[in-house]
Amino acid sequence: MNLIEKIGLKLLHQVDPERSHSLALMAMKAGVVPMPGIVTSDRLKTTFCGMEMTNPVGLAAGYDKNATVVDALTQAGFGFIEVGAVTPRPQPGNPKPRLFRLTEDQAVINRFGFNNEGMEAAAARLTRRSRRRPVPVGLNLGANKDSKDRAADYVHVFKTCAPYVDFATVNVSSPNTEKLRDLQGADALRGLLSDVLAAREGQDKYTPVFLKIAPDLTDAELTEVAGVAQEVDVDAIIATNTTLSRDGLKSPFKREAGGLSGHPLFERSTRVLARLSELTDSTMPLIGVGGIASAEDAYQKIRAGASIVQLYSSLAYKGLSLVEDIALGLDVLLERDGFAHVADAVGTGRRDWL
Repeated sequence: MNLIEKIGLKLLHQVDPERSHSLALMAMKAGVVPMPGIVTSDRLKTTFCGMEMTNPVGLAAGYDKNATVVDALTQAGFGFIEVGAVTPRPQPGNPKPRLFRLTEDQAVINRFGFNNEGMEAAAARLTRRSRRRPVPVGLNLGANKDSKDRAADYVHVFKTCAPYVDFATVNVSSPNTEKLRDLQGADALRGLLSDVLAAREGQDKYTPVFLKIAPDLTDAELTEVAGVAQEVDVDAIIATNTTLSRDGLKSPFKREAGGLSGHPLFERSTRVLARLSELTDSTMPLIGVGGIASAEDAYQKIRAGASIVQLYSSLAYKGLSLVEDIALGLDVLLERDGFAHVADAVGTGRRDWL
């Protein structure tokens, strides 16, 4: 982390978390945020669901909800990025305050509730994004809070935005929209995924569809979800979203409602990841998310079964230079352990998490 980034983070942490995030996006859009270069090597280059990536370190959904800084983010060193979540109609989300820094725990709690400007605004911006940089861009699909048919909402967003993105994620795991996680039940999930995948058949190009799940599923529920995902032939699973657990937290904000992300989520989400890898017999492509704040964290996710990884919350504490640090560090770790390619390391440490 350079001096400018240190000063910037210190100043942003003097401001309300949601306001500071908005300021960071404004600075990025204005081009005043120092961007690391592309980090890549023969070990780090990877192909995931047909997408070529310079490295396996991606940005999770939630950072750029409305696709306002896509071009800037493709210059930030990520191998891929995901924007959203986006719903059919604009919605304000839950009342403020709804974002809390748990500095003592290196964590974040949010209860945004899919606040966004709607799919038409996102689609318009995604249409104009630069294609000069080889960084896949995906969209996290959501449903409106007051929708009478949430499954139809996902399909609607997919049909509207899929032509302009490289992958789409069905997000049924946010804890901040009432009863959304009910869609992880077998019958509801099967119907939802089948509808989205059917909508893809009418598109001019093939758009990989991912499923993002919660870390709080029981083993029986996880087994059920894995079975449905394989049955309908979803392209990949993202493990995991935020947790409702509050185990071991120190911060005075620990009792705030919402989803917890950051360091305390790492172990829980990695165990879910490893179990998914086992349940699918390493045949389902997996994306590891939750608590990644270092190259070692990313490496553990990969060895637990993830082919690629995503981060978000740790950026609030370590800045965008963390992306470069993780990619470079991951390259060193792979070389240290004799892996010629990141794909060779996938799942090699799964038993440690089961």
